[in-house]
Amino acid sequence: MSKRKAQSKQGGSYTFVTTVLRPFMMWLTKREWQGGEYLHREGGIIVAMNHLSWFDPFAAGHFVHDNGRPARFLGKVQIFKIPVLGKLLLNAGQIPVSRGTAAAVSSLHAAIEAVNKGECVVIYPEGTLTRDKNLWPMSAKNGVARIALTTGAPVIPAAQWGPQEVLSPYSKMPHLFPRKTMHVHAGPPVNLDDLRSQPLTATVLKEATDRIMAAIIELLAQIRGETAPTEILNRDEALGIKKPEENS
Repeated sequence: MSKRKAQSKQGGSYTFVTTVLRPFMMWLTKREWQGGEYLHREGGIIVAMNHLSWFDPFAAGHFVHDNGRPARFLGKVQIFKIPVLGKLLLNAGQIPVSRGTAAAVSSLHAAIEAVNKGECVVIYPEGTLTRDKNLWPMSAKNGVARIALTTGAPVIPAAQWGPQEVLSPYSKMPHLFPRKTMHVHAGPPVNLDDLRSQPLTATVLKEATDRIMAAIIELLAQIRGETAPTEILNRDEALGIKKPEENS
């Protein structure tokens, strides 16, 4: 697999974090990577991935960084409130998200700004760990579609499988040995060309989101060697989120 030297626009903490974590990941895990060449392009990109485990960012960050694209993740704001770690993440260019609040819009704007500056933003479109009992992706929020259609940047779909073996969903007890294989496959940019000139209506955003998730699910099915379910779990129903009219 070809590899480009990563040119980071993040603060010094990014170099520190990658210098510490990369050898750790090389020692801790095995890797089965495909499609890294799709990240080898100039300008801003969005990498959209499925979300299995709290260990996901380590595997995803390793894959993206080693393919020449320093990663900027969107992460829940609570992580950034942890002493020392929070400041480290902010200096490393990571973007806090206040889920379910008006402040979440500022996170979207920060991601758009990063992409417009030519950076790589890694997004989990589902916004949280999947609740599917077999760990297939759920339906997604439209943030990734909004960023893509606003910036015109390509969306590189990627699927990962293996982080859940290190840290099962919502578990705090890692299983480090024997070494687990991090399977990460990226695919060609999702075709959104026919949507880019259209107004950002709910219909357009849903169509773009559906295409992105379909590409991720197809990659995940290839990794798992299984047939994906014909219907995916509804995210809002799984999380108990009521539609506005249901709250009235």
